[in-house]
Amino acid sequence: MGICINSMGLYGMNAYPVQVEADTLRALPSFDIVGLPDASVKESRDRVRIALKNCGYEFPATKITVNLAPADVKKSGPLYDVPIFLAMLCITGQLACGDLSDSAFLGELSLDGSVRPVNGVLPMAIEAKKNGTASLFVPQENAAEASLVSGLNVYGVENASQLIAHLLGHRLLTPTLPEAGSEESTDAFLDFADVKGQTAAKRALEIAAAGSHNALMIGPPGSGKSMLAKRLPSILPDMTFEESMEVTQLYSVAGLLGQDSGLVKTRPFRAPHHTVSPAGLSGGGSIPRPGEVSLAHHGVLFLDELPEFSRSAMEILRQPVEDGTVTISRASGTLSYPCSIMLIAAMNPCPCGYFGHPTRPCTCTPNQVTRYLSKVSGPLLDRLDLHIDVQPVEFESLSSTQKAESSTEIKKRVDAARKIQNHRFAGSGIVSNSRIPAAKLSEFCPMDLSAQKLLKSAFEKLGLSARAYDRIMKVARTIADLDGSETISNAHIAEAIQYRSLDRKYWQR
Repeated sequence: MGICINSMGLYGMNAYPVQVEADTLRALPSFDIVGLPDASVKESRDRVRIALKNCGYEFPATKITVNLAPADVKKSGPLYDVPIFLAMLCITGQLACGDLSDSAFLGELSLDGSVRPVNGVLPMAIEAKKNGTASLFVPQENAAEASLVSGLNVYGVENASQLIAHLLGHRLLTPTLPEAGSEESTDAFLDFADVKGQTAAKRALEIAAAGSHNALMIGPPGSGKSMLAKRLPSILPDMTFEESMEVTQLYSVAGLLGQDSGLVKTRPFRAPHHTVSPAGLSGGGSIPRPGEVSLAHHGVLFLDELPEFSRSAMEILRQPVEDGTVTISRASGTLSYPCSIMLIAAMNPCPCGYFGHPTRPCTCTPNQVTRYLSKVSGPLLDRLDLHIDVQPVEFESLSSTQKAESSTEIKKRVDAARKIQNHRFAGSGIVSNSRIPAAKLSEFCPMDLSAQKLLKSAFEKLGLSARAYDRIMKVARTIADLDGSETISNAHIAEAIQYRSLDRKYWQR
């Protein structure tokens, strides 16, 4: 009679239960794994065979078949080594450990029987709990993330001998508890107090943080664009538990959680190089892994030197930035990853970087400037709510010994604005001003008469698109929230309009 050991599978962020069934047959010795295994799963045969020998057990000289059910779903990764190892011991009578129907096992085996970590343990632990699993055995390095699932006994296993001793009741393992100190240190945040001058740019980034708006900074080299962007996470609101769980699952699937890492509690900041491929941004692979846009979920995706990115890489961001999800289709299937991000980009105004500089002359021809700026398409530019003009820092600001306003003080205002938004959008499913649907703008963005007249005049003179109109309304809503005003006034619209100065028709004048 065969044996069945419970395990889990993963496709993208979607986990599902897998039953590892094993049986023997009197025939010429062979070892077959069926159930749509990929190459790494098939290689379990050799890892398990040697691990059995090195742990002091015998490998049966019979025909062995291991089935990974359901058989119509492709299995990938080395996480089935441990359940296959246990199934081999049980089917040959070398291990009698009673009923394992309420337990599940994950892990890769080394040749000496050590258990190595695998990716995607957290989403698999969540699904295991939903399926009624009481005990989950995972590699020791993955125990901290799996323990985040309440109501599930998580056991960290270092080697096969330790696991067998526990199953036989000789040396019981202790369930892993969530670590109170798993929160990442906020001391690593850079502070806006270190930035000299740039008061206008800081104000614009404060607005961006308060409403979760996308932004483009344009200015000459050395004006502090990258410095400002790297400090943006320090003024963003703290993540909720639900947001932290989503980010932790993504990093678990991508294999980016550090050893013994628990819940990710700091907002991600991703800054890919401009040579990144479209697949590197959106995600890719035969079974697609999360790309940079998903790894920045609930955080910041910073694209420095925006025109240097390939056109295909830039344009691939248009749909994910708008919808908050990225969908990837491959021959093996279609899956989606969340990507609710703040897109922050930076660029020079021309190839040499000094177009419009107050003191240094620009060496570029008008055609070179036009071609350089045209690398950023109008549709992508429309999706950037704020266009921030970053001017060179004056000597007086650089040499000043006076400390600038700290991130802590700015964050207080951002948190107050977000609190207003949370109250306004309660029960609507909207999380910030930047996510207000077009159909709800009139409801959530009431304007006085003078503000309406100013917006109409700007729309006609600047040749704004419908999307740019929506962006101005949302940014003005955020500015009003920072002022504590329920109604959008003339001043709020005027400030929001100045952040659309790079719209295509105006830019090319």
